[in-house]
Amino acid sequence: MSPRTGRPKIGNPKSNDIKVRVDDKTIKFLDEYCKANNETRAGVVRKAIIQFLGIE
Repeated sequence: MSPRTGRPKIGNPKSNDIKVRVDDKTIKFLDEYCKANNETRAGVVRKAIIQFLGIE
């Protein structure tokens, strides 16, 4: 058996955590967007940060 088990490392691991509090209206809009676009909350937030900062 291999000494390393589990998922393989990816090119850009997401090892940092951010916690944000939002109101009910904001989370409702976020969830609706996620459902309509088949995205996760985390993925949408990552894309929004990148777009806001003008990087990539």
